Amino acid sequence: MAAVHKYRKVPQNTAKYRTLEGEIELIKILFICHGNICRSPMAEFIMKDLVEKNGLSNEFEIASAATSSEEVWGGRGNPVYPPAQRKLAEHGISCEGKRARQMTKKDYQYYDLLICMDNWNRRNMARFVGKDPDGKVHLMMEYTDRPGEVADPWYTGDFEETWQDLIEGCNGLLYFLGYGGKE
Repeated sequence: MAAVHKYRKVPQNTAKYRTLEGEIELIKILFICHGNICRSPMAEFIMKDLVEKNGLSNEFEIASAATSSEEVWGGRGNPVYPPAQRKLAEHGISCEGKRARQMTKKDYQYYDLLICMDNWNRRNMARFVGKDPDGKVHLMMEYTDRPGEVADPWYTGDFEETWQDLIEGCNGLLYFLGYGGKE
């Protein structure tokens, strides 16, 4: 995993950089899972927390979405699943107000990186983004030393394992973008 200096072009295949005038164009990240009530909102709020703690909030736009519409009813999404809320709260992170939403084709054009929690999410995204011509779609665990998939606590019930996957993945992603101290 090679770091990219934060004042140079980041991530691959995007045009986000610090301009000569010193203005930052936001690095836009969308985290994706099946329902947008467990893993992807956890990743969204973990990453927002890391970015804030590093004084980088003005350089990022971070959100999350689902590949399915199962958690969206009548145009209104369900809130983050209570055990996921509790796991975030254990670490002083609030996800208050977050509601599930389904991704759209426009998300592909808008975001620089679309980070999936597992290969099933990646396959389901094909309905929205096709073949990923810009190389924006990645798995979260690609940014760790142990590539694979983020454990799904909806099925495992193990929100701690998911937390560990996501904190490692978010730190690795921040490092990949040129902002971390991971060696």
